[in-house]
Amino acid sequence: MSRTMIQAAVTMNQLQQKLDLIGHNMANSQTPGYKTRNAEFSSLLTQQINNLNTPENAVNRLTPEGIRVGSGARLGAINNDLSIGALQTTNRALDLALRNGRHFFQIQTGEPGAIETNYTRDGSFYLQRTSAAADSVMLTNGDGEPVLGQNGGPIVIANGFEGIEVRDNGQIVVERGGQLEVAGAIAIVEITRPHVLEAVGGNLFRLPDADEHGFAVNEVALPVGIIDSLVESGILEQANVDLAAQMSELLMAQRAYQFNARTISTTDQMMGLINQLRS
Repeated sequence: MSRTMIQAAVTMNQLQQKLDLIGHNMANSQTPGYKTRNAEFSSLLTQQINNLNTPENAVNRLTPEGIRVGSGARLGAINNDLSIGALQTTNRALDLALRNGRHFFQIQTGEPGAIETNYTRDGSFYLQRTSAAADSVMLTNGDGEPVLGQNGGPIVIANGFEGIEVRDNGQIVVERGGQLEVAGAIAIVEITRPHVLEAVGGNLFRLPDADEHGFAVNEVALPVGIIDSLVESGILEQANVDLAAQMSELLMAQRAYQFNARTISTTDQMMGLINQLRS
């Protein structure tokens, strides 16, 4: 196989991943708290062929002399756009929107013995009966995973309340017999290095292992505490997906894919023509 066909085939494989990424963004354009993922490409190994060494070529030349031949492109990185999405009023007590762009809710995931803390901007929470006690409910996300409270564990509320609300400082207040009581407080953390967050699916993020980047989790995820103006109740943050921009990226990726596919077909035709001339 010629070098040209190898370059095109490698690039097409990486462009397919970008197309999948764009499709994922567009499919989640209505998912609360979803953050757009952007693909960045980088060149693979480049070979410098110095076969044009003449004094005339050096006049007013800004680039290295010779011919540079690459091996295609690859998907260098997938970056998360963590800008705040539009806010939509739902008037539902357990729909929460974070006011600070670096604040995240904490979700407990995994099975016993392999529990992990993930982070999300999706504040659509629900009450679900706990398996340990039938007379209590637990605050969970849409997938039934516990939302962590200020005590470091799931927020469990005893049944028998008539109403529930969340204050702007994250405290959960329930009404029992006409009296208000604080049933718990949602733990919110500030991610000081949001660019290191890794998407793990389910609209969740995780922090990489400390030995990979040289920092501890408690240095990046800082507890915010119970302070005013943290959350807004009855409001959801929408996905920050720009459908027009995604359509533009989709068209450009498709065009690049077609060009590389045409490169392979054209090269194949040229090689066939050369074989006919030889025979």
